[in-house]
Amino acid sequence: MVLAELGGQISKALGQLAGATVIDDAILESMIKDLSTALLTSDVNVGLVKTMTERLKERVNLDEMPTGFNKRKFIQNVVFSELKGLLDPGVTPFKPIRSKPNVIMFVGLQGSGKTTTCTKYALYHQTKGWKVGVICADTFRAGAYDQLKQNAAKAKVAFFGSMTETDPAVTAREGVKKMKKDGMDLIIVDTSGRHKQEAALFDEMEQIRKAVQPDDIIFTMDSSIGQAAHDQATAFKERVPIGSVIITKLDGHAKGGGALSAVAATKSPIIFIGTGEHFDDLSPFDPNAFLSKLLGLGDVAGLVDKIKDAGIDSKSELYQRFSEGVFTFRDMYEHLQNMMKMGPMGKIMEMLPGMGQQMFNGEHSTKRLKVYMTIMDSMNDKELDSDNARKTMTFERCLRISKGSGRGLYEVKELLGAYAKFEDMVKKMGRLDLKKLENPSALQGKQGAQSISELAQALDPQVLRQLGGMGGLQHMMVQLAQSEQDEKNQKKDERQSGAAAASSSAKTNAKKKKKK
Repeated sequence: MVLAELGGQISKALGQLAGATVIDDAILESMIKDLSTALLTSDVNVGLVKTMTERLKERVNLDEMPTGFNKRKFIQNVVFSELKGLLDPGVTPFKPIRSKPNVIMFVGLQGSGKTTTCTKYALYHQTKGWKVGVICADTFRAGAYDQLKQNAAKAKVAFFGSMTETDPAVTAREGVKKMKKDGMDLIIVDTSGRHKQEAALFDEMEQIRKAVQPDDIIFTMDSSIGQAAHDQATAFKERVPIGSVIITKLDGHAKGGGALSAVAATKSPIIFIGTGEHFDDLSPFDPNAFLSKLLGLGDVAGLVDKIKDAGIDSKSELYQRFSEGVFTFRDMYEHLQNMMKMGPMGKIMEMLPGMGQQMFNGEHSTKRLKVYMTIMDSMNDKELDSDNARKTMTFERCLRISKGSGRGLYEVKELLGAYAKFEDMVKKMGRLDLKKLENPSALQGKQGAQSISELAQALDPQVLRQLGGMGGLQHMMVQLAQSEQDEKNQKKDERQSGAAAASSSAKTNAKKKKKK
């Protein structure tokens, strides 16, 4: 991902603080200069960068800081805050509501990937249990109907369009009417791509808006136009009330930072970013999480969401065996299957603090996992279920598995090495009281530091360093525990709300019966 280069440059600029014995004005000035260069290289507007650097100098006054004050941490927090200000317009975007049909209208420039993004948006919500339908209201571009229809079939979402109707407003209105009748929760209207100078197409866009009365209008923006995103987004906002923005093609262009900051400057909230050509390459955009991943600080909350979406149960028999210190090749196979469900390894690893920029090559890691699973497919039950695999896996067995899987003997040995590391970690974790790690408050302070210290001893030293040492591990575990606690509280609130609604409904029915 090209934005990773920007993250690396910003991290390098901040790294000057960690490498300096004494932080003085010269170090601060050098850091700000390198930070500005990194942002300008990513096509962030010169005026925005200038304003940010001036604010940094105002907020960081080294002369006023007391002796013993942690200057490094303070400066890092200020930089993070200012970078977030470049990306966050401070506007809350529209969120679909399940209790009623939500009509979402997509608009955008020609060639911005709008039609594909419609399908990505539909698939994202469909996997979360929404009943989704897409409507082709693009009668201008040849092939638009066929493209969206094929995309909808692949994503397994409902489709509506007309090969004969030439008025897009009529098609959109009829489509929305049918989708509502069919009980769709989310109705997505795809419109013709247009340019800000094309007055006729803008008039058409307004006609469609009046016809369908959308709950939200999403503007799809190609990141490759960089700073020009500001003018385009502003032009669209002047004609229709754009509620949200999706930035596409962030995986392949150096101007992504410029597009993100330019759109934020229009006070339009970015809700998703497109990071690839596949339908699942659409990520919810949160400025905090985005910056954390960009700077290698991870996104634990996002990782928890990925685990939930993949349907992985941490209380399952597999992970209960882990907590008991038991680990076989069959356990390893099931664990790798769960990891593959969560998506490309590169995107998963960048959610862990320290892992994003240097630890893993996403495509290479995913391929390696598939190789491991192919090798294990050639193992027999005794080899898969042995609780002493290191002794069981003789040279003759390795040679047979190598031939059966079509992989090299060195790859089988590599799998054995990975298994041995994992087994050692599982056995060490089996000796821990994992219940202590489930309470966020118990993980803080001296008591928490002791529990984290025991957990740290079970981890590979290199992984521990990448996570930011003991402090980084403790912070990550607190976030994980807090996310789990929040989920429990949310489910409790939902149960209480459901019970209250049922009670209210019962009372209403009882009153109606009395009147009769």
